[in-house]
Amino acid sequence: MIILKNVTLRRSVKVLLDGVSATINPGEKVGLVGRNGAGKSSLFALLNGSLHEDGGDFSIPAQWRMAQVAQNMPETDESATDFVVAGDTRLAELQAQLARAEAEDDGMAIAHAYTDLHDAGSHDAVPRAQALILGLGFKVSELGKPVNSFSGGWRMRLQLARALMCPSDLLLLDEPTNHLDLDALVWLEAWLQRYAGTMIVISHDREFLDAVTNVTMHIDNAQLTRYGGNYSKFEDLRAEQLELQQASYAKQQEKIAHLKKFIDRFKAKASKAKQAQSRVKALDRMEKIAPVLADAEFTFEFKEPTNLPNPMLAITDAAFGYRTEDGQETTILRQVNRSVLAGQRIGILGANGQGKSTLVKTIAREMKPLAGTITEGKGLSIGYFAQQELDVLRPADNPLEHMVRLAKELGPNARESGREQDLRNFLGTFNFTGDMVKQTVGTMSGGEKARLVLAMIVWQRPNLLLLDEPTNHLDLATREALSMALNEFEGTVMLVSHDRALLRAVCDEFWMVGRGAVGPFDGDLDDYQRYLLDEAKRQRELARLESTADSLPSPGAEAQSAPESEAASAEPSSPGSQNDAQKPAAAPVRDAREQRKLDAQARQQQAEKLRPLKRELEQVDKRLAALAKERAELEERLTQPLPPAEIADCGRRLKAGNDETEGLEERWLELSAQIEEASAASA
Repeated sequence: MIILKNVTLRRSVKVLLDGVSATINPGEKVGLVGRNGAGKSSLFALLNGSLHEDGGDFSIPAQWRMAQVAQNMPETDESATDFVVAGDTRLAELQAQLARAEAEDDGMAIAHAYTDLHDAGSHDAVPRAQALILGLGFKVSELGKPVNSFSGGWRMRLQLARALMCPSDLLLLDEPTNHLDLDALVWLEAWLQRYAGTMIVISHDREFLDAVTNVTMHIDNAQLTRYGGNYSKFEDLRAEQLELQQASYAKQQEKIAHLKKFIDRFKAKASKAKQAQSRVKALDRMEKIAPVLADAEFTFEFKEPTNLPNPMLAITDAAFGYRTEDGQETTILRQVNRSVLAGQRIGILGANGQGKSTLVKTIAREMKPLAGTITEGKGLSIGYFAQQELDVLRPADNPLEHMVRLAKELGPNARESGREQDLRNFLGTFNFTGDMVKQTVGTMSGGEKARLVLAMIVWQRPNLLLLDEPTNHLDLATREALSMALNEFEGTVMLVSHDRALLRAVCDEFWMVGRGAVGPFDGDLDDYQRYLLDEAKRQRELARLESTADSLPSPGAEAQSAPESEAASAEPSSPGSQNDAQKPAAAPVRDAREQRKLDAQARQQQAEKLRPLKRELEQVDKRLAALAKERAELEERLTQPLPPAEIADCGRRLKAGNDETEGLEERWLELSAQIEEASAASA
């Protein structure tokens, strides 16, 4: 287990952890939460050995293997598959041992190396790596593409896949969902739920934390507090604690006021001097309970739009896509016919690469439709938050300069005046106070840049908000503020996001973008998640079948190796050929009754052949259901306070159950494929 005992941790002169003690047991899934700058990433640095404690004792089992996502952008011409396979460090070590043994021509060492490689899973390393890559949103056609051919966000996904590929007892994940779409996020949740080791994750996505964690550790005021349960459970327990703390504080304030009143009244009287002095000492000794004054939460609002055209816009027979520099057109969405009405709250769903951002960019006038028309309502004012919006900010300029430039662009009809003091006051409502209005954007955090973009959108007073992944750099408090502001916004919202809590809170209808079309999605987010998991399974099975097909001889090779008599019988003979001369003039017609009898016998033989496969498949299904039930019970037990021995036992049982589940799922796929192939052969 991981043990922190009276640990003090500093970064420069700032104390991040002050004498904290905590224990993380094997197999626990821990969500590490706290405000930006509280010390979460520094605690990760302590765990991975890149930072050492300034006081106290810290220990982690020496034999534990650790995996975490590398933060550097990979630069390599390796294929995506090879890059991820290399993440299995144990496999890489054994392959190096084999190479040395072969170079030395040491037969015994070669034999041992091959045995160790098989035990380490070298036989299925490529399928495992490709399953990870496909699960994180890549296409089958991209498995062999070089890493350098992908954009930065996709290369970071490959870094995540590489970390998941690495065999580990401890997995550290720092904001793993930042570069993921909803489809990849749902897949990652399912993968992490099956992970058998100890996991610690930093995330600002509450639904993700709820899905993958069973313990929450909160860093606040240089203290580390452990809570049993996921993030929602932590919020409930934290709220109860704050209520109790507030009540204790109020009670203490009454007592302090009473003591001060006694002191002020009697300290000048000789007869009461000793009593008054004792009250002073009691006041000094009294434990000061900190007032529950949570740091001012960031809140903002979208002002009421000056007008609300209805419909906002109408899309007619449109085709969306892009044009290359040489004028070539690539169409992504065809025959789009949709209208957007005043007051609608539309969530835009779709698998990665299907055209969600293309749709939003075209509506936002960033791209032109390739065909058809987009008719805008009179007075339409669009506020657009793009995924790359943070990169568009000028790094050398400060927030005030951004606002001054925006005021000049919008002209005298803008909502606010362009006076510097008015702009300063406006920025102050977005927590840009004091010297921060003159701080260059390039030195700001991702969350601060996102707040600036939101401020610029709010200042424009739009009536249609187009938001493409607006929460990527926002912490939980700011996401909550955005959710509240969107709910109170009187205009129309179109939202692309992998933050399901935001989608659930804001959207009351969904559009589905996929397979070249845009249409309504009849269902809720839970229905969509089930669809995504089914689609991910289908993609993995497709990759497995393609991999199997590549290892089989081609049909042409089989035909060439077939006996000549079979080849002759497969081809129709020309009239007057030698074969015709050797054949009888006419073949006797098979009696229909005899044919039906033979068909019945064939069906019976086929059923007998399939029966044991179907029986085993049924047994596998039952066992998987039992394991799922047992896992749920064990995870529920782990949310309760237990003795260390019981926690360790639950962890071991969870690991064994997850291992068995993984094997059974592989067997389920094999049996299903065999049954399908046998059924197709008999058809």
